[in-house]
Amino acid sequence: MNQPNQRGGGSGYRQQQAPQSLPGTIKTKKYQFDPNTYTRIAMGEVWRKQWWYALIPFALGVLPAAIWHSWWWLLLGVVLAALFVLVRSSLVTGVTQMEQSKPLFERMNYEADQRQLILRQSEQRAMALPWDQIGRVRRDPDAFLLYLKPAAPPAELAPWRRWIASTFDVPVFLHLPLRLFNNDNDRKLFEALLRRKGLLADTPKA
Repeated sequence: MNQPNQRGGGSGYRQQQAPQSLPGTIKTKKYQFDPNTYTRIAMGEVWRKQWWYALIPFALGVLPAAIWHSWWWLLLGVVLAALFVLVRSSLVTGVTQMEQSKPLFERMNYEADQRQLILRQSEQRAMALPWDQIGRVRRDPDAFLLYLKPAAPPAELAPWRRWIASTFDVPVFLHLPLRLFNNDNDRKLFEALLRRKGLLADTPKA
């Protein structure tokens, strides 16, 4: 994963001394995103979309059985599929261990206005995330998930490597539980702000 200030090709997600909020800013309570919660959500999303990729190494492993009949090829296919699952899963769990990802899991409150979302750890430490650095928002029954735009693979990479980098990118997102808001009115204002920015168009899941 690229460093936060490089995601989406911009310099938006950056640490600032004390970014100033606009009048009417929506402020939340303090909250710390649990890495285990991130892993559970990200792992579920990745495997709901990409479970069938595990069939590719399995098929490659059992393919020789069409010529040389043996149960060992089936075992090889299972082993290759298991290795793929382990490697892909390790990319997801590794996000919580990377130095550049650690600010996402620190205790902070959020301040949202028309310009940006401020992640404030204290009066002296804060990060500003412009709305154009957020690719989409998912509204769950109990939380908002704000997905950061993935960085574009370097142009000098071979096409097949760019495909791998984009296909197996790990989702990075902010998790804002509904209980984080001071009142229901703030939650409605935040949801309306997301819709105005074109980030939220779906309805909560049942």
